[in-house]
Order: sequence, then C-alpha cells, then structure tokens
Amino acid sequence: MFNLVIFGAPGSGKGTQSEKLIAQYGLTHISTGEVLRAEIAAGTELGKIADSYISKGQLIPDDLMVDILASEVDRLRPQSTGFIFDGFPRTIPQAEALKKMLEERGEEVHSVIGLEVADEELIERLIKRGAMSGRADDNVETINNRLKVYHSTTSPLRDYYQKEGKYQAIEGTGHVDEIFSKISGAIDKHPAAPKK
Repeated sequence: MFNLVIFGAPGSGKGTQSEKLIAQYGLTHISTGEVLRAEIAAGTELGKIADSYISKGQLIPDDLMVDILASEVDRLRPQSTGFIFDGFPRTIPQAEALKKMLEERGEEVHSVIGLEVADEELIERLIKRGAMSGRADDNVETINNRLKVYHSTTSPLRDYYQKEGKYQAIEGTGHVDEIFSKISGAIDKHPAAPKK
C-alpha cells in the first residue's frame, strides 16, 4: 500500500489535486470531514460521540478522530491500494497518533505533499469560491482567521514531516495540471509508489 497525506492551507487545492491522485493512482480518499458526516448520519456509536462535540461547536478529541479513521481504514483496506489522508493530521499529536495507528496495521505514511500557496492568493481563491458556491465561511474575516489557525497549529507539521524525510513541498500556484505533474513527479520517485 501507498499512503499519502495531502497538506495545505484552506484554498490550496487539496480537494482538486486529491481527485486527480485518485484517478491516476487508484488511491482511496479519506476526508475527515466526510467520514465524520457519514458516521453521524449513520448513527454509529462513534458518530453519536462525535456529534456530541460538534453540536456544541467543540473540536473532536484526537483519540476519537483516530478511532474513527482506524475503523474507516479497516473497512476500506481490503479493496484499496493505499490512502490519501485529507484534513488529518492537523497537529503534531495527530501526526503521532496517525503514525501509531498505521504502524499497528503494518503501514506507514509514505509521503506528505504540501501545497505551498501565498496567503494573498489563498484569500483571492477563497473569496472567488465563496462567490460561486455561496459558502458563508468564505468571507475575508473568516478566511483570515482560518489562515491564522492554519499557520499556528498546522504549519509545525511541515517541520515534523521534514524531519521524517517525508515532506514534499509543491508550488501550488499555476495551472491545475502543471501542479499535478509536479505532485506525480514527486510521488513517482518514491520506491513504494503505486504503478500507474
């Protein structure tokens, strides 16, 4: 299996590039937001616990999030060639918990793709996205807050994965296909990379 973390600020293109990675390498996309919504909708035990936090506007504790991810990995693993983790980890404790959960299954994170985009460009993209999609959280004030949170809590992950020799910085501006060809170039160099 080949496991990948896609990493970047809101608006950096993670969703767009994940779709292209799935098409090219047949990886299974695990978005923590989608998984949580599905667990809650299905009324699972984990979903009910998660909902008790979300409904109060609280963050889900790391151990609960890892339990939810572990059950998703176990469910999808038999038919998967590997995973793209999107939206997780966001902090170093989450990265350590993900590492431990994968090690327990004889797996690891092979590569971390970091989409690097300047804040000015991110703000412009998110405002455009908000205008097109009507997403209420894509306004200047909220965007600036989200970027602040991202830089303070998630950026240290870059250093964590650089120390592990797994972080691949990818310039996230330009045409979608050009960015993708940089990502696939970085993945293809990895000895465990899936064959296209």
